[in-house]
Amino acid sequence: MLIHRRTLIKATVAGGMAATLTGCSLLPGKTGPQPERYAGAVGLPDGRFGVSAFDRSGNVQWQAPVDTRCHSGCNRPGRKDTLFFERRPGWSFYVFDAETGQRRHRIMAPEGEHFVGHGVFSPDGRWLYATASRYQPGEGIVAVYDAEQDYKRVDTFELAGIGPHELTLHPDGNTLVIGLGGILTHPDYDRIKLNLDTMQPALILMDRRSGQIVGRFAPAHHQQSSRHVSVSTEGKVYVAYQYQGPLYKRPPLLARIEDGQLREYRFDPETQAALGNYIASVVAHPENDLIAAASPVGGTAIVFRGKTGELVAKARITDCAGIQTLAGGDFLVSSGQGRLVQLSAGQPAKDIARLPVQWDHHLV
Repeated sequence: MLIHRRTLIKATVAGGMAATLTGCSLLPGKTGPQPERYAGAVGLPDGRFGVSAFDRSGNVQWQAPVDTRCHSGCNRPGRKDTLFFERRPGWSFYVFDAETGQRRHRIMAPEGEHFVGHGVFSPDGRWLYATASRYQPGEGIVAVYDAEQDYKRVDTFELAGIGPHELTLHPDGNTLVIGLGGILTHPDYDRIKLNLDTMQPALILMDRRSGQIVGRFAPAHHQQSSRHVSVSTEGKVYVAYQYQGPLYKRPPLLARIEDGQLREYRFDPETQAALGNYIASVVAHPENDLIAAASPVGGTAIVFRGKTGELVAKARITDCAGIQTLAGGDFLVSSGQGRLVQLSAGQPAKDIARLPVQWDHHLV
């Protein structure tokens, strides 16, 4: 039996949604330490799949097998749990020991639901929030799990929309930021998109304690599928699109919330074309005003300034998708060809390592 939402609220720290998305940050500050270890889902040369952890020089720390292809994951604050979700439609997620790679749990989705590749924890590390879908009616949800009860499912929040994908936590510690892609799919039809003419994508803000939607922002065009999100330490909310319209059009693919609406970034025509109408990852750096985005379709990664939209770096990286931050203000980009690349403002891209794996779309 699922715990009633009121029970879940009482079990968490009391608090409400601020009138604006500012307030005290619960994330690492600009001078805080950056990670020295990363992890990503991988495809292996023999056709099997796994999760691989490595240091910032590309040295593999551990590699753990999984039963099928995974997509992205998250780390549990204050604990040594690293989670990875199966690729959409994902029927389970895995919990690994972050130090050794030993598998601790495999949690299955309830009947009639599937995960979509992403999750995030509450600041205290107890509650896991995972985007998911009830695939028969096509209803997007956020599934809530109690990590202290071996990841028992305890609640479900409705999104009133189709196709949720990435979610993250705002530095206020209370607001979930969710990309709602708006694309209807069904496991019986592989990844065929069933509603491109009637899509209703959105960037959603949700109170993680009550499940109440406190903000919904629509992109300029209904075929700008809002899939990936990031938030700066100052609380600036970014969203990345995957355009589902005619290939010859080049609409904006990145935006952030400003003055109660989405401000969309448009780059020069060459860069817009190089992004291939598809962004697979967007990440705001905690040490500066730089934002990185990657397109495996266009084989291009970029860095731009959040405040002005000025493009400060662009690199051709075949099948690039995963992005994470590096100490000192740079970014780490992974590719499906096994490359790990350092991307810096105003500098040429630099290979850190080439490994015999195919990195999936995200780094943790």
